[in-house]
Amino acid sequence: MNIFTKCLITWLGIAALAFVACRKSDHSKIILVEQGSFAVGGKVITISGTFDPIKQGAYNPSGPDSKGQSLHGDHAYVFYQIPEKARKLPLVFWHGYGQSSKTWESTPDGREGFQNIFLRRNYSVYLLDQPRRGKAGKSTVASSLPLTPDEQLWFGIFRIGLWPDYYKNVAFPRDKESLNQFFRQAVPSPDSFDNEVLTSAVSALFEKIGNGILVTHSASGTPGWLTAVKNNKVRAIVSFEPGMNFPFPEGVELPEPVAFNNGKSFPFMKIPPDAFDRLTKIPIVIYFGDNIPEKATSNPGQDQWRVYLATARIWAKIINSRGGDATIVHLPEIGIKGNTHFLFADMNNLEIADQMSKWLKEKGLN
Repeated sequence: MNIFTKCLITWLGIAALAFVACRKSDHSKIILVEQGSFAVGGKVITISGTFDPIKQGAYNPSGPDSKGQSLHGDHAYVFYQIPEKARKLPLVFWHGYGQSSKTWESTPDGREGFQNIFLRRNYSVYLLDQPRRGKAGKSTVASSLPLTPDEQLWFGIFRIGLWPDYYKNVAFPRDKESLNQFFRQAVPSPDSFDNEVLTSAVSALFEKIGNGILVTHSASGTPGWLTAVKNNKVRAIVSFEPGMNFPFPEGVELPEPVAFNNGKSFPFMKIPPDAFDRLTKIPIVIYFGDNIPEKATSNPGQDQWRVYLATARIWAKIINSRGGDATIVHLPEIGIKGNTHFLFADMNNLEIADQMSKWLKEKGLN
């Protein structure tokens, strides 16, 4: 292949991404019949004793005194919008690690995110901040938030590129302001990550709103599966690039866990077979983006997703062997190129939304 041909292919790829990015949503009015926010789930802890509002006032010279006082924490925060002529099943959007409900709102370059895209498609949307994160930051346990400059690391883990270079075909805007906005949407992640706390709060959300479709991203993948195990009001799961901790049934012969490029691997999470089989009762689709290698690579930002994609395929095969309905969609394999870990916010996010809408329709969930 000569240099002219290579340049032409590169130019055509960039032009295609630019065309996709220019495709706009229908910007007609979004008519809502209801909008609001609430906290759901959580715990209350109370310190023994009797509270004295005079002696324990804000200016107590002896310092703060919690005797007889309470703390409400470990709840989820939820912002919701219900459009006119709403479909029967709402979408519940759950963010990933270091993120909040902002991840589903406007994209880093200012286009509409899945919040508005699916409102326009007549789905009610519920955007949550998980317990101990974002607007649900009150925790019932002490935790630390270390100062860690690490944005260049996440640039690689999120497969935008290998810092400071972007991947050649990446569907992420390359202007400085978009990257600035992307880095600023991240929120502190406490070290008190507790699946029981997370699943209890999100299960309480489904108890409040009734049947719905759970949409997870990255680190919410694991508690998302466990929420569906806990609550049968989760009628389907759409998962964007979930992490590696898929629940497998105990007592079933499993292959060896997929190893990272250093030869190490993590054991599979195992749950009772009857709990696992609850996941076989609902349709599941998992989407993975581009720039995930097929073989081990020295680039850790890519290699971990090679492992996670391979693990997802093992997991889906077991789900389906037990009568379930799990689909893995690796977007490059169906001709959709360049997506990052945030494929629902990439320049072609309308095309990704079309894929999700198509699947919802096929499963009778629209």
